[in-house]
Amino acid sequence: MKNVLILGAGLSASSLIKYMLDHSVENNWKIKLGDVSLKLAEQKINRHHNGEAFVFDVTNQEQVNSEIKNADIVVSMLPARFHHIVAEACVEHAVNMVTASYISPEIKAMNEEAKKKGIILLNEIGVDPGIDHMSAMQVIDRIKGQGGTILEFESNTGGLVAPKYDNNPWNYKFTWNPRNVVLAGQGNSQFLHNGRYKYIPYNKLFERIERINVLDLGEFEVYPNRDSLSYQEVYNLQDVKTMFRGTIRRPGYSKAWNIFVQLGMTSDEYQFHDSMNTTYRQFINSYLPFETHKPIEQKVAEYLKIDEDSSMMYKLRWLGIFKDEKIGLENATPAQILQKLLVSKWSLDDEDIDMIVMQHQFVYELNNKIKKIHSSMVVYGKDQVHTAMSITVGTPVAIATKMILTGEISGLTGVHAPTIKEIYQPVMKELEDYKIKFSEEEQDWEVSWEK
Repeated sequence: MKNVLILGAGLSASSLIKYMLDHSVENNWKIKLGDVSLKLAEQKINRHHNGEAFVFDVTNQEQVNSEIKNADIVVSMLPARFHHIVAEACVEHAVNMVTASYISPEIKAMNEEAKKKGIILLNEIGVDPGIDHMSAMQVIDRIKGQGGTILEFESNTGGLVAPKYDNNPWNYKFTWNPRNVVLAGQGNSQFLHNGRYKYIPYNKLFERIERINVLDLGEFEVYPNRDSLSYQEVYNLQDVKTMFRGTIRRPGYSKAWNIFVQLGMTSDEYQFHDSMNTTYRQFINSYLPFETHKPIEQKVAEYLKIDEDSSMMYKLRWLGIFKDEKIGLENATPAQILQKLLVSKWSLDDEDIDMIVMQHQFVYELNNKIKKIHSSMVVYGKDQVHTAMSITVGTPVAIATKMILTGEISGLTGVHAPTIKEIYQPVMKELEDYKIKFSEEEQDWEVSWEK
């Protein structure tokens, strides 16, 4: 019997855990699930006879080593900052490791040692990163294999509420970590557009959106991710004219969110004075000019040069940012205050279903003809446990883990992301069994690269 050690039982691990348990009998696996919460781990194991839940503390080095040295493979679904601790123990004890998170500098530095130990440290095999890599490389390698040249590449992903359950004026609900949403986009964004490098500071980010249409879901807007340029190397597209990666939202979101950015309310760099007793109305007023004779709503509209009866102001009123309700957080940063308010309004309701939307756009030249491909994926959640986010993060992790255990992925050692055929082809093929697949639309195209 092979021992599979899964560390972390959070929401994004739900579909992974179910997959591994479902396949445990036929493959003779023992699934050990460790989490800081024994109750949560036990819920996910659900009394499966091949499963075992236990309390795991990643800061306890003795426990880390003890558990990992007895495992045949380790799947780390812990917060990203802990992966390197797990990876170090995996390298020391020559145990394969899989994770959905980005390759960190610490893990990248383990490449040669992992090769010497004959193990693979497979990273970035969730949804974004993960399915985005694999689905993009499928098309890129296919076009190059036909003798074509990629001229432009764009990739956009978003976690959203499914249309049937989209019932608030922001057309958005939290489908993953709220903190990451509040802090999204901070720092400069950089990408390549029509042969020119573009750089957008945070205070302008949500003003520089693109619009896309995805299958039968209609129009979306996209704001740029922080760093698109590094993906030229990841996808071996050093000569493209456009390299852009972005985050998908429904139209109107970015313009309204930009209000908080322009006021400075998304900062996580300082604590707001007496946040426990301050009201949300006082909170937003703290960022406005000192004018005692005007209502706060009027000051906001005038400061941002928007109509007081605009849809953006309606979104703010709906959130409750003008209410005389105490924040009730001790020593909170502005971002934490904003997050608390948003969680109270943007959380999924009990019956809500989420969705993941992803679209790649390829412009390529083949046989002296220029074509454009839209490759799109939409995945819907099943319930509040097996959400679209959990399914698209956990399922590719699980498939890759199974394939390493069974030898379907073999001979690869060192630190990897799933951008090579030996990994992405079998994983993407099985993902289709879980209705995770892309639809392609191709058309003739004309390019016009502006300065």
